[in-house]
Amino acid sequence: MKKFLNFHKGVEMPENVLSGDQLAWAMIVEKEPSVICKQADVQYDFVAHKFIMRCFAQEILVDAGSYTITSHSPLGETLLHGLGHFFDLAALWYLGKAKNIPPSGRMISPASISGGEIFQKGTHVLPLDQIAARYGSDFKGFYKRGVELGGQHMEYGDACLRVFPFPRVPVTMILWGADDEFPARADMFFDATCEQHLPPDVIWSTAMTSVLIML
Repeated sequence: MKKFLNFHKGVEMPENVLSGDQLAWAMIVEKEPSVICKQADVQYDFVAHKFIMRCFAQEILVDAGSYTITSHSPLGETLLHGLGHFFDLAALWYLGKAKNIPPSGRMISPASISGGEIFQKGTHVLPLDQIAARYGSDFKGFYKRGVELGGQHMEYGDACLRVFPFPRVPVTMILWGADDEFPARADMFFDATCEQHLPPDVIWSTAMTSVLIML
């Protein structure tokens, strides 16, 4: 199934009235595919005219000619159609904004990024408590889901996964099991380079996607 986003071909609009997805499409269209491939660490099919991006180990196809995003895998379909508008918009912004900068290996809390207060307010608070509730006593299930998403085992906390929503944007989830004093807890960290690839609100969308796809 194709995911169509709201961009009108051939219609020029001032940047200040473009919606988020229209602006993201515009950033993609104005760049040469080879430039985007190098910056975002993705591939381009010059026959089908589509970008091929690995997200949570799923192949996501972005067609800048028809302004559509597709996937042939069930999990890819879930990313595009089962998680609201979080993932597809983030995918477009990543393609349009990513820089040729590899992960630094230094983890930071989402709240510590510029504009990170968005993660601490109302409905923008990440539902990490749901990760803790689901996997706090099921580390095996936590890792099983992580493997399905192409995750890597890491040595932090009681259980830890690193997943890749986008090639240059690793997300690390650390799980702490309940004990006599504290309930189970889940934490999330981004690589310190995340702001080079995504604006703060799209980092939040990426974080939400990472939580929801685990559930």
